[in-house]
Order: sequence, then structure tokens, then C-alpha cells
Amino acid sequence: MDLATLIGMIAGTALIIGAMASGGALSSFFNVPGLMIVLGGTIAATLINESLSRVLNAVKVGLQAFFEKKAPPRETIETVIELAAKARKEGLVALENDEIANDFLARGVRLGVDGLDPEAVHGILRSEMQMLKERHRRGQTIYKFMGATAPAMGMVGTLVGLVQMLKTLDDPNSIGPAMAVALLTTLYGAIIAFVICNPIASKLEHRTEEEVAQMNLAISGVDSILKGENSLVIQSKLDAFLPPDERAAKDKK
Repeated sequence: MDLATLIGMIAGTALIIGAMASGGALSSFFNVPGLMIVLGGTIAATLINESLSRVLNAVKVGLQAFFEKKAPPRETIETVIELAAKARKEGLVALENDEIANDFLARGVRLGVDGLDPEAVHGILRSEMQMLKERHRRGQTIYKFMGATAPAMGMVGTLVGLVQMLKTLDDPNSIGPAMAVALLTTLYGAIIAFVICNPIASKLEHRTEEEVAQMNLAISGVDSILKGENSLVIQSKLDAFLPPDERAAKDKK
């Protein structure tokens, strides 16, 4: 669980609700027509822009913003060095039954054990990484689209409310509800865009960057294992994937 995403969403929502409650009853900020225009309009526009399967899959993709599946690079490097040492000593076939926690690394090693040359394994892993980036990009695009559409739908609601208000200027009792639609739809659009959709899209981009970095580390590790490089060469090559603070701490040891 990524606590930063959870804390941010809860804190943002709580602060907005608290500000609303401090000025009066919360019920005054709830407007069904406004929600229909903004929330319903945003979902409808998204369905027009994307296929139903991609929209439904975007919900699963969005959950990645709340869950962090990050393996420490140091652990992957240590695993690669151990596998490389064993392969140099006993041959690649000796790695056939080894349990490898990193699934992507394990897939590359299995391909090498099955007899594929390093270039072919490298190409397969690169293709798999590119497809992962494309799948993630589609999910990010949907949230970015919703983040851009929600404020626009809020403006549509504002225009609808203003038209209703102007048509009923001779009836003071109708001006209030019409003005509520005009103002609250802008508020709803801003909340959906800047508290939910845009932050999720940005977090998903960071998740993709982290996962791609881990996959690049695994690809370099598999290359080293299949080429029979020694531990010192592998260590020097893969240390480049470590954050500067970890590299500095390692050098001090």
C-alpha cells in the first residue's frame, strides 16, 4: 500500500469538506443536476473517446496508484551476481530449478536456459517491456483525459445554470437553485480533475518509470549472466541503477 496516495486523497477530501462545513450546512454543496452534468458528462465523454474495455481496465490500472510493488534494486543486483557465479561454475542449465523472486528476471534466465542466444533473449525482454509501457500509457491517457474533461464539463454546467437563471429573473425563488448549478458544477469539475484524476495520472507515470527501471536492470543482469561475465564486471555495470545515496553508502563500506 502506498500511504502517500492514500494520505493525500484523504487529507485533500477532508480539507475541502471541512472548509465547506465551516461556512454552513454541507447539504448546500450537494446538487444532483450539477453532479449529473460533471460526473456523468465526464464518464460519457470518456466512453466516447475510448473503448469500453479500456475504460473498465483503467479502473484496475488506477489501483496501481495505491499499491506499490517495488523490489529494492540492491536485492535484484545481489540475485544477478549469485546466478552469474553459479552459471559460470556449473553452467546455465544449473539455473533451471532456481527460484527467482523477480518474475521478469526469472523469465529472461529461463529463456537463456532453454538455449536462446543472448541477442534473442534481449529482444524478447525489450519487446515485453515496450508492451508494458504501452499498456500503462493507455491507462494514464484515460485519467489525463478525464482530468481535462471534468473542468470543461463544470463550465458546461455553469453555462446551463446561467441560462436557467437568466430565464427566471422574474422569479426570485428560481434564481437560487439555478445559481447553485452554475457555481457547484465548476467546483465539482475542479475537485474531480485536481484531487483525483490528474494526481492519479501523474502517480501512474511514476509507477511506470519505476517498473521500467527495474526491468532495464533485469535485462542488463540477464545479459551479463548469459555472456558469462564475472561478478566484478556485473557489480560495476549494475551499480549504475542504484540511487546515488545507496551507491555512496555502499562505497563507504
